[in-house]
Formats: sequence, C-alpha cells, structure tokens
Amino acid sequence: MAKRLVIVESPAKANTVHKYLGPDYLVKASMGHIRDLPKNKLGIDIEHDFEAEYVIIPERKQIVVELQRSAKECESVLLAADPDREGEAICWHLNSLLGKYNPNIYRVLFHEITKGAVGDAFSHLGQIDQGKIEAQQTRRLLDRLVGYLISPLLWKKIGRGLSAGRVQSIAMRLICEREKEIKDFVPEEYWTVIAELEASNPPRFKANLVKIDGKKAKVKDGKKAGNIVAELRQVPFILEDVKVKEKKRNPAPPYITSTLQQDGFRLHGYPVRKTMSVAQRLYEGMEIGEQGLVGLITYMRTDSVRVSNEAVAGARRFITENYARGYLAGKPRIYKNKRKAQDAHEAIRPTTFSLPPEAVKPYLKNDEYNLYRLIWNRFIASQMNSALVEETEFGIKAGKYRFQAKGEVIKFDGFLTLYPGLKKDDKILPKAEIGEELKLIDLESKQNFTQAPPRYTEGSLVKELEARGIGRPSTYAPIISTLQNRVYVVKDKGKFIPTDLGIFVTDFLIQNFPDLMEFKFTARLEEELDRISERELSWLDYLKTYYSYLDKDLQQAMQVKGVKEEGIPLEDVCPECGRQLVIKEGRYGRFKACSGYPDCTYKESLVRKEATPLEETCPQCGSQLVLRKGRYGAFVACSNYPQCKYVKTEKKDTGIACPKDCGGTIVRRKTRRGKIFFGCSSYPKCDFATWDEPIPQPCPECGRKFILRKNLIKGDPYLYCSSEECGYKETVERKKIWEKKAGSPEEDGDL
Repeated sequence: MAKRLVIVESPAKANTVHKYLGPDYLVKASMGHIRDLPKNKLGIDIEHDFEAEYVIIPERKQIVVELQRSAKECESVLLAADPDREGEAICWHLNSLLGKYNPNIYRVLFHEITKGAVGDAFSHLGQIDQGKIEAQQTRRLLDRLVGYLISPLLWKKIGRGLSAGRVQSIAMRLICEREKEIKDFVPEEYWTVIAELEASNPPRFKANLVKIDGKKAKVKDGKKAGNIVAELRQVPFILEDVKVKEKKRNPAPPYITSTLQQDGFRLHGYPVRKTMSVAQRLYEGMEIGEQGLVGLITYMRTDSVRVSNEAVAGARRFITENYARGYLAGKPRIYKNKRKAQDAHEAIRPTTFSLPPEAVKPYLKNDEYNLYRLIWNRFIASQMNSALVEETEFGIKAGKYRFQAKGEVIKFDGFLTLYPGLKKDDKILPKAEIGEELKLIDLESKQNFTQAPPRYTEGSLVKELEARGIGRPSTYAPIISTLQNRVYVVKDKGKFIPTDLGIFVTDFLIQNFPDLMEFKFTARLEEELDRISERELSWLDYLKTYYSYLDKDLQQAMQVKGVKEEGIPLEDVCPECGRQLVIKEGRYGRFKACSGYPDCTYKESLVRKEATPLEETCPQCGSQLVLRKGRYGAFVACSNYPQCKYVKTEKKDTGIACPKDCGGTIVRRKTRRGKIFFGCSSYPKCDFATWDEPIPQPCPECGRKFILRKNLIKGDPYLYCSSEECGYKETVERKKIWEKKAGSPEEDGDL
C-alpha cells in the first residue's frame, strides 16, 4: 500500500499530471461527474428541506467500481478535479463514494498543469470547500426545479419536446426582444454631405458637414441636400481651427472566459462550445515534441483578470528579450475586475514563456494554434507600452455651414505590434494654416437610412449575458446549444433568429412566470451564489425563497388554457382558404396546418426547418450542413434542400483490406434503421460484412491481416480472429475502451 491515488476528470489531464508526479502516484480519470440527480424523476424532496437524491450516472458505474478498488489498495486518495464549483462538486461526490474504502482523502488545487504548479499543489493538501459545495448544489437544484417543473407544463399546454431553463429562457427572451425591436423598427431617411478639399500643401482630404447655423446638421431628404450642395458651391471654404492632440491607447487586460469566447467567435468564427473545447485541450496538455505533454494555458474558466507576480515578471522578461526598447510598460500593469468576480483563479494566460506560438505551431491543430496565439498575444500585450496616436481635427467654415475632418497617425505602435489587423491605416491631414482658404474639389450628397439593431451572434449574446450578470460564461455553451436543439432559434449567417415556436414559448413564460423571467431577478442569483460560496447566506433559506416564487407562478400557470390541441397560432394565413395557420405535432415532427381543419386540409412539414446547424459545409454546393431527424433517426444533409439533395453517408474507411482479396477496403456503414456494421467498399461486387469492429493489427496466432472486436452489452468485450479456422480470442477490459472514446470533462451546467 505505497501508492497514492490521484483522481482528475479526463484521461488527457491524467496523463499530463502523471508525467509530473512519477511512479509513486496512481492517476485515474473520473470522466467528469460521477453522480447526478436521476433523469426519470425530480429527485428533490421539497417537503424535507430539499433533500437531494443522487445516483451514480449509468455510464460511470464501472469507473466507480474501479476507483473504489484502487482507493482500497492505496495509502491515500487525492482529489484533483478542476478548481471551481463544478470541480469541487465532483470531489464531494467522489469523497462520498470512496470514504468507506479509504478515510485518508484530501483536496488538491492547481490552476495550471505545469511541473512547478503540480508539485506545489501536492505539497499543500487541503480539504473540500463546503461553501463551494453548497453554492454548486443550490445552482444544480434550482436548475432541476425550473427544468423539471416548468417543462412538463409546457408539454401539457403547448407541445411535446419543449423545455425551460433558468438561464436558457432568459437568453431566449433577449433574442426574442431583439427580433421585436427589428420588426418594429421604422427606418428614417437622412443625407450626408461630404466635401473633398485641397489646402496649399498635399494631400487632398474629405470633410463631413456637421453643423448648420451652429446646430447639429439634420438633412432629412434629397431636395434639402441638393439645395445645400448648390449653396456650398457659391461660398469659400475657410480653415477656421486646427486641433492637434496626442492620445494613448492602452492594452486590454488578459482574457477571462467570456472575453475569450467573444474573440474566438469575432476573430475566428468559433462557436462558444468549440472555443471552450479547444481551450480545455490546451489546459490539460498537448504533445510538444521532446517535451512531451505540456499544459499550455492556465485554467480557462475564470472571471478574474488577476495575474500572479511570477507571470507578470515572465511576460516582462519576454518583452525585454524580444522587442526593441520602449515596448515594455514602465511599470507592471495591474488590472482590476470591473464587477465582483469569484477571483478563485488567475486570468487565462500561457503557463510558460519559453513556448511562443510559432514554437508550438508544428505540434498543434489549426484551431488549437489560433486560440493559443490569441491567449499569448493578449497576455504579452497586457504588459506592453501604450500605443501613441496623434489626432488632428480641422474645423472648416463655409458660410453658415461647418465641416469637420479628422486625421490620425500612429506615432508609436506599442502593444499594437501584436495586433497588425487592428492598426488602422494612417489618415493624414495636410499641413495648413488657420484662416487659409481651401480649394473645393468636389461635393457629394449621399442618401442613408437609420439601421435596426443587429441580431445576436454567439459572441454578442455572450457579451450581453455577461453585461447583465446572467449565468456564468462556463454555462453559455450548453445554453446556446439547447436553444438550437429545441429549435427555439435558427442561425442565418451566424445570427440568431427566433422561430415561431421560440417566440410563442417565450411569450408564454413571460406571461405566466414573470418573476423567473425577469433579467434582474436572474442576475441576482449569481450574486447570491457567491454569498453562499462565502458562507454569508444560507443555501437552504435561499432555495426556499426561490421556490416560493416558482410554486406561486406554477399554480397560476396551471389554470391557463393550453393550445396543444388547437396548435400554436401563427401570423401567417393559409394560402388555400385565408384562415390563420397553426403549428401542430405529428408522427414525424411538427408541421404547419390550417386552423380550419377538417374543412381545410392544408399542411406544410416543418421537419426540414427544424434542423440543427453544423460547422461543416456541403461538398457539393458549399451551403451549411444541418442535422435533421428522419423516420430512421438523425442524419446530416444540406441546408439548401431541395435545390441540393446531398446527404452525408457514414462510410468511414478503416483502411483495412477486405479479407476476400477483392481489392476493396472495409468501411463503416449504417443500416436503414441506423445500426452500424462494417462491409466491403466494393459492394455489391463483394458481399463481405460483419457487425463487429475491425482492428488493424494482425492475429498473434495465425498472422491474418486484422482481428475483430465483439462489443457486448453485458460482460466484457473481446477480440477474436477474422478467420473462422483460427480460434484466437482475448478479453478486453472496458476501461481501455472508455479511455479511448472519452472526451473532455463535461462543462458547468451540462451534465
């Protein structure tokens, strides 16, 4: 009993941590959460102080058995899940299940996976933070109460498959209200007048009309614009004043979760979920040549811009060694959080300054490199000198009209040297004297219209949620996915458009759950969770208060008449009889139908429209691919149907030659009912097929080209020879298969 058992969330993290700990430690992965509330019932005893019923997640049962066995055989158990509330909850559940097998259980916290950070953490063992546990349990129970009590009501009153969520429904309200603003927006016409002028020195420049008779210029129609242009051709343009001032542009603080999500979308078009997934890999460890596994960034779920003194010193040393004198800020820059932050972690930054982006580029995928470069540049720039910009402004008088021209020259790029795309082209005004008459080269009047507010993108929705203090950045990814999966919104050119279904459900919730759908009410919850975490507020008292609002609204909503039988009313009218259209549910999904049924039988399927957008593009026409539901399950097809009828087929080539030596290879296919099998690529010429998965390694007994894996529902799977004459068979531990297929630990709120 010499080894210590260390438990982290994922195999990737386990490999990196084990590299630094050595052979005296046994490092295993829990694969994220191991317990949760049961899926088939509420799992909360409201009458007995909201006592929660936690069950082992079915997919984790075998993992729990293995962890219990290892805990019994080891000297102590060290719980090293992520340093946040969800990580604390994972440790708490592990402690509950492993305590009777080994009482020596400790908590280990590290915010970056480097040799120094890991070594320091394991020399300072601690205990589970009860405040974090209570805050996480409060959030989890509230999400369950809202989801499991309101969603069935939506099924009963509106239709099957609908859901509500504490933050999800608020995010949906934002999207719907923005759509209403756009719909109600009435464009207003206005005209701009621009003069092209020349001074005694080059270059020529353009100036905008800003005032008429000392008041802000408002030119509402073309006739007035034409009259102004005619008048201006008769008067001299005199340079009335010149203002020159030097301005500083300061670098932004290092990334926090939300700002990384926003820039990931803005600069690279990455959905929030992808940004978090890539950041998770960078945090857990990447193979970097001879150095092996290296955790490249600090923990990526943080709302604090705080940075350690050592990291600041490292960044400043890198700037000194790699940039000309003057690029380093005069003194270390210290950034303050704009609002109350948990401040449990540092900002997102590189873990080592010996690995700049170009040094690791050969070892990273393109999206990993892009995100690492973003994080690196933002952090290094945060300790660089400000950019110096000289701004020149001309005030020009032309009779009763005043024009303005602005020029800008970057005198010193400072931190902008890391952001070439952000440097604006120098707009240079000529050297001119006050009182000088300027030569009029041309006059232009241009018609414009005021613009409606833009629809939300993933980046701008995250920005708005964070600005309002709603939810946590770590939960935004699953929330956005849920809105699309429920077909409450669709994406058009990266922007969210609410569907008729989404608008109707949102209106229903606002009308019947006014407390829970209030922005400020939802935002206050995050503050209360912080207070619970700091043991300033009783979690039970808060749960009781929240539930009182929920229960009151539920009782009132129960009395509201539903629309399930009649259908969800739409603004559209039936093209055949002119009556109102409604959305109804059928055997194969939702459809539009005439409210006059059975007198009018018009209907239109919505199955094609209710599709989840994917990041892939169609290989035939270049349109976006979508995930749709059909009679035989989900499939991927082109969003441009019926113009393009491309359907993605599952024919993944294993690269293994067909055993019948027909020249084909074995490919992964699906039956019409969605069951996976493996067959020859030369079908129908060759009819080789098997239900079991081919493994590209020769049989150890007869040397045949490959062996097969038999996946059993009960008992362990096994490998066997592809030749019926050979009797080779080997049992495979489930653990090996799970570790191969497992991904990153589940995100906050996305159990």
